Parts: sequence; structure tokens; C-alpha cells
Amino acid sequence: MAQHAGDLDRAQTFYTELLGTQPAGRVDPAGLLFYAVGDTRLMLDLAAPSSVLYLEVTDLPGRVEQLRAHGVVVENEPHVIFEHQDDSLGPAGSAEWQAFVRDSEGNLVGLVEHVTTAT
Repeated sequence: MAQHAGDLDRAQTFYTELLGTQPAGRVDPAGLLFYAVGDTRLMLDLAAPSSVLYLEVTDLPGRVEQLRAHGVVVENEPHVIFEHQDDSLGPAGSAEWQAFVRDSEGNLVGLVEHVTTAT
């Protein structure tokens, strides 16, 4: 997946903190910065359009507070979107929590956590 970055240094600082890992690679002067996110490669690109990224996290409320403490703009606080009755969109018997933050480049990033619900 590709995401717009107006400043690769600034984007690298933000995504290294958000993902908790160093970039997989950087290509200058082409203006490309890469991260491995599970089985997906995230490319931050000076020429890419903006898109909404959704990233799975653990401890969504704690992660949002950690990002807020670092000055990240929180657009939407953690909240339940829906509960999964089957495995079609997520683990059956879990609630899907989401929150939205702005990255260093102004792009919207959705943070998602699946929390097992009591049965």
C-alpha cells in the first residue's frame, strides 16, 4: 500500500514510533520509504496520493494515549464499530474497536483492535 508523505524524515519519525519498528528501506532521491507491516509493505511516497490506512494494534486505548502524549492529533477516540458474529470480517465473538489519528503528513490513520466479547 502507498501513502503520501510530504517530508520523508518527518514521516519516518512518525511511522517508526507508530509501528514500533525501523524502516525496511529508503530510496533517495526517488522519495520512497518502506516499512514491513505483517505481510504487507507500506510505501511512503512523495508522489503518492493520500489514503486512509487501517492498522491493527493491541491495547487501542493505551496506544491512543501514547500517541496523544507525543502530540499526535486524535480525530476519533476509541469506540466499538460493531461485533463480529462470524469470521467474515474479523474473529467471531469479538468487538471491533477503532480510533482515528492524523499522521505527521496530515493523512488519516485508522487504528483497529479486535477485543473478545463475553459469551
